[in-house]
Amino acid sequence: MTDRAPATMAADVRVLVDELAALPDPAAFQELISLSDHLGRALGVSARLLAEAGSWSEVATYAGTSKQAAWSRWRM
Repeated sequence: MTDRAPATMAADVRVLVDELAALPDPAAFQELISLSDHLGRALGVSARLLAEAGSWSEVATYAGTSKQAAWSRWRM
């Protein structure tokens, strides 16, 4: 676990992703694709944890979608 705020952690990730995106390198592009897949799975984990601690309505509110859409996308 970390003591860093989520916004700080996200800012660090954005900097690194932007650095990869700025490289004219096929390996960097492949890493970005891999990160995209990883981020999709992480969103699901986070959504399910948030729903477990609160509700799918809460997840939907944060995601800017309907409860049904949030549940359908991230339930498993």
